[in-house]
Amino acid sequence: MKRLLPTTAALAASALLLSGCGGSGTEGAEGSGGSAGTAEEATVGISQFLEHPSLDAAREGFLAALEEGGYTEGENLTVDLQNASGDQATSTTIASNLASSDADLVLAIATPSAQGVVQAVTDRPVLFTAVTDPVEAGLVDSLESPGGNVTGTTDMNPVAEQIALIKQLDPEAGSVGIIYSSGETNSQVQVELAKEAAAAEGLEVVEKTVTNTSEVAQAAESFDTDAIYVPTDNKVVAGLEAVISAAETKQIPLIAGEGDSVERGALITQGLDYEQLGRETGEMAVRILAEGADPASMPVESQKDTELVINLQAAERMGVEVPQELLDAADRVIE
Repeated sequence: MKRLLPTTAALAASALLLSGCGGSGTEGAEGSGGSAGTAEEATVGISQFLEHPSLDAAREGFLAALEEGGYTEGENLTVDLQNASGDQATSTTIASNLASSDADLVLAIATPSAQGVVQAVTDRPVLFTAVTDPVEAGLVDSLESPGGNVTGTTDMNPVAEQIALIKQLDPEAGSVGIIYSSGETNSQVQVELAKEAAAAEGLEVVEKTVTNTSEVAQAAESFDTDAIYVPTDNKVVAGLEAVISAAETKQIPLIAGEGDSVERGALITQGLDYEQLGRETGEMAVRILAEGADPASMPVESQKDTELVINLQAAERMGVEVPQELLDAADRVIE
């Protein structure tokens, strides 16, 4: 597995290497065939915006589904994994590199990476995952009929259910702080939904935006609210420990957009399983590579089931008593 270092020199070297060994991506995609256990050789390029547990879980689920479908890394599958470390310029360069590579299929993980890959890679199948609103992000024509060479899975959260958890934890709560990256389309979509849900719950919303992970701590510490909500924002989730620390200091609950953040120390979520989301994307890849499925007519898929996950250790550190009815309803309790 090749990894791209986010430096100018490494990027340049990678571009030269890829252009030297590049072939026709369309030809590779059309040549893939066979069925599970008899799959022909394939090369898959992966552009991941940055590393954090949710995106990593999506990637691992994707690769697990490929293996279950007959594509085993090191045998008949070559994986070119490139990580932008949260830098948009690096993400754009990665997309350009993958467009010049011999990959039969490209996976983009997270909205910023997906936007770059969709612009650059037009001659072979492209899949995305961990993208909240692929239509708003300009990736597909519609969820039902994506069009072009692109489809994938959305991680649209049950935002209203997550905001409702604030009142379930504290019926007297009157405000919620929301921290997100101003440059992420997926976050902007979620924040608008959160504001609508908060209004329905009688909660005042205080917004704090960041442009990079280093700004997360200051933004979190500046809240004077009854709770904090973090959507599935890549840069904020990458710096989640700073938000956890602020919630513990202020003795208020931290509601997260997905279960991995609760495992790391947020208090609660009604959220997605990103490993399973990645698996669903990997199953789509197998249908494309082994069966010749056309991304243009493959609807964007979403995860139907969500989990109520509660971290009791986090609750204790934040000075929050979790009502018994929430504990009884929980799919998973971290003690």
